[in-house]
Amino acid sequence: MIRTAKVSAQLAGSRLDKAVLAVFDGLSRALVKKAIDERAIRVNGRVIAKGDVVAEDDELSIDESWLVPRDAPAIAEPEQPLHVCYKSDRVVVVDKPAHQPTAPLRADERGTLANALVGHFPELAGIGRNPREPGLVHRLDNDTSGLVVVGRTEEAVAELVDALQHELIAKRYLLWCASDGLPDTGTIEIPLTNHPKDKRRVYPCIHPRDVMRYAPREATTHYRVIRRVGDLALVEADAPKAHRHQIRAHFAGIEHPLLGDVLYGGKEHPGLTRHALHASHISYRGGAIVEAFSVDSPLPPELQAIG
Repeated sequence: MIRTAKVSAQLAGSRLDKAVLAVFDGLSRALVKKAIDERAIRVNGRVIAKGDVVAEDDELSIDESWLVPRDAPAIAEPEQPLHVCYKSDRVVVVDKPAHQPTAPLRADERGTLANALVGHFPELAGIGRNPREPGLVHRLDNDTSGLVVVGRTEEAVAELVDALQHELIAKRYLLWCASDGLPDTGTIEIPLTNHPKDKRRVYPCIHPRDVMRYAPREATTHYRVIRRVGDLALVEADAPKAHRHQIRAHFAGIEHPLLGDVLYGGKEHPGLTRHALHASHISYRGGAIVEAFSVDSPLPPELQAIG
């Protein structure tokens, strides 16, 4: 739905971004800038720049989704499928399919794992570090499939997040990449930082001058080759903390980008519409609140079909 408002005489001559802040409630300056950049705001039906001025009686229009409070919780979708691999009073482990976001970026977004979680486990609403991440202990990229841990109480979430930071939760992944030149086992220790020019990626700081310039995060990935099929290798990777895009950036950093991961230079593969990465194992030794658990997830069919 689109909401409209007229520019008053008092606002005539104001810049677009200032006028929008004045006539529509609940928007921050950053959010208005983003809405204008994404062409969600129009003046008399036309897109104009945020620095352009408005006139009296101009009609401002905005997509109502931008007016939803930014701290609104994920919308419950009980009809959405949810693959539960493990469940107790304290924790749930679910298997996220590829192409599904872990949590909504906007309050009105649907179809994410978080929407399904609240739909199937209503008690998760309001639990966790962010109302749109109900009980989520960690996240997976949209196109990464596999296991995600969810705490069912505030105490469980706090314990599991702390355990993850202290590397007490084991996480393993399966991936496909080029086989040629890849040792049977190895450890990748390339520090990572946000990419200086592309917000979609992280940047592996291979050269010492990049380490000096960007002060990147330390990151370690251990791996072993499971099998080799033609010019491809199925690899198991272990990343104790698994920073954002860590495995993808690490294998790109050693010139073995994941199959299908075009963002990091990976080759496309017939029938594959995602990068070839699957969170296959997660386990916890147990603590004061949450019991020990160990869960495995096999490769999904599109990754099994590779070899």
